[in-house]
Amino acid sequence: MDFEVQRLGMFPYMEAWDKQKELVQAIDQGRLDNQLLLLEHPHTITLGRGSHQENIIFSPDYYQQQGVQLVEIDRGGDVTYHGPGQLVGYPLFHLGERGNNAHGYLRDLEEVLIRTLKRFGIEAGRKEAYTGAWVGDVKIAAIGVKFNRGRNRRGYITSHGFALNVNTDLRYFQMIVPCGIKEYGVTSMQEQLGKPVDMNEVMEQVIACTHEVFGDKME
Repeated sequence: MDFEVQRLGMFPYMEAWDKQKELVQAIDQGRLDNQLLLLEHPHTITLGRGSHQENIIFSPDYYQQQGVQLVEIDRGGDVTYHGPGQLVGYPLFHLGERGNNAHGYLRDLEEVLIRTLKRFGIEAGRKEAYTGAWVGDVKIAAIGVKFNRGRNRRGYITSHGFALNVNTDLRYFQMIVPCGIKEYGVTSMQEQLGKPVDMNEVMEQVIACTHEVFGDKME
């Protein structure tokens, strides 16, 4: 699968969501190749289609006072946090090229994250009944995606994606019940390694591992 990479830096959440919709449409119409967007968001809490209100601990006014935006979105999954120091990846891939296997796509995203973390000396894996990448009983990367049914091309086109905690301020996760999971905590690459991690190097490794997992030459 060929794909192009866009590094967008710090990018407002709603603008990124609108951009994804435009690019998905262009991919569906055959005007654009598959895309991988890599970026960071300002402090944002998103509520997926499977979210439960009790996982939002405080009032909307409190989040506003803390400079955190609340957004209800169309991906799967529950509540999660995005913010500076977290690498967000939005693969906009036409799955018709890979058998249209939605379940397999989620496992492939997990594999990209697990391989990336391994390159930094972090042994991550999967946890049964949950998505994402885990280091023992703490979650280091979350996954929440949408499968957009193509109008012009057969098969799904993916949007949304993953959030890898690189140098994330983990205190912000205390504002929510992350992904609705009360019994397990969250971690970051910085916490695991005991030092800040270069975001550009993480992006390079994510690109390389996406290339490995999804195959074909990257352009």
